[in-house]
Amino acid sequence: MTSFVTRNSATSFHANSNVGARDHDGHMTRYAIDASTAIRLASEGATIHSHHTLVGPKFLHSDALSLLFRRVRAGELAEAEARTLLDAITTMKIRLLGDRVSRATAWRVASSLGLDDTFRAEYVAVAQLQADALIVGDPEFAAMLEGVVPLAHFDALTVA
Repeated sequence: MTSFVTRNSATSFHANSNVGARDHDGHMTRYAIDASTAIRLASEGATIHSHHTLVGPKFLHSDALSLLFRRVRAGELAEAEARTLLDAITTMKIRLLGDRVSRATAWRVASSLGLDDTFRAEYVAVAQLQADALIVGDPEFAAMLEGVVPLAHFDALTVA
């Protein structure tokens, strides 16, 4: 997995830099996260750096529920553990968005990326509209998003 944040393909920041900390004008970093990132945060009991805020699409909790359910059905995770993780995710401070502008942006993103539906594009739309960078758990999807939206590595979220 790559450790970087890209900003419009012109400037790169290494995950060990101050990306995610307050920049020179006191700005707090907003990260859009996907369901797999929320699951990882919950499973690792990670502490989000106080200078960060999290955003995601309105369906993030349902997406996490589906991912956890699939892992239980595949025998990868005990049901009790999945339910505990879901409870942790639903109590995380994540601003969930699903307005008309987000949906229209997701439509455009899905079209431009040649996606079959708008599901993953909603994560991108939220990142484009409301975040400084997007953190996704799927490296192939992240590679598809190079130059589309700033990306950050999971480690940028947490307190070291």
